[in-house]
Amino acid sequence: MPAASPPTRPALRARYDRKQQEVVATAARLFAERGYQATSMQDLTEATGLAAGGLYHYIGSKEQLLIRICDELLEPLLKRARAIVAREAPATEHLHELVRAWLAHVATHQDHMLVFAQERHAIERGPQWREVRRQRKAFEKILDDVLARGEQDGTMAFADRGLTLLALLGMVNHTATWLRPRGRLSAEQIADGYCDLLLKAGAPAGGDALAAARGVADR
Repeated sequence: MPAASPPTRPALRARYDRKQQEVVATAARLFAERGYQATSMQDLTEATGLAAGGLYHYIGSKEQLLIRICDELLEPLLKRARAIVAREAPATEHLHELVRAWLAHVATHQDHMLVFAQERHAIERGPQWREVRRQRKAFEKILDDVLARGEQDGTMAFADRGLTLLALLGMVNHTATWLRPRGRLSAEQIADGYCDLLLKAGAPAGGDALAAARGVADR
C-alpha cells in the first residue's frame, strides 16, 4: 500500500512532513533496538501513537519505511559530500572535510546507521532498493576519487587504494555501534583520528603525508 499523497497547502504539508519524520525516527530507533524483522506493525503503532490506518497514511508499508530510513541517511550525506568536493582544495583537505561531515551525520543518525548496517543484505537485492544503492555507490565514488587525487598529487600512496577505501568505510560505519553522545571523543575528533590513520598509512615513501599536504596547499 503506497503512502497517501501529502497535502498541497504549505501549513498542512509542513505538519505532514514533521509527523512523517517523527514516524521515521521512531521506526529507526525500534528497528535498531529490535531488528527490522522482529518489529511488528503493532510495535510501530504503539510507539508512534498512531492507529494502523494513520501509520499507513504516512509510510505506506513497513518496507517503504525502511527505504525512507535509508534515504534520510544517504540523501543529505551525499548532498553534503558533493558540496565539499565542488570547492577547490587539496585532496587531504577534502578527505578531512568529508570524514568530519560523515561522522557528524553518523552522530545525528545513529539509529539510521545501525538499521542500514543490519539490513544491508536486503538493501543489496531487489529493484525497490535501486535508488538507495545508487546513493551509496555515488558517495563511495566521491571518497575513492579523493583518495585517487591524493595519489596523483603525491600526498598519499596506497599499496591498494580499494582496500584502503573499504577500511575507511568499515571504520566509519562501525562507529555507530559504539559512539556515545557524551563520550571521550567528539565526532570531529574521531573523524580526524581516522584521517590521520589513513594519511600516515598512505604517506609517500620517506615522507610525511601531513607535511606533504601542507606543501601542496602552500603552492
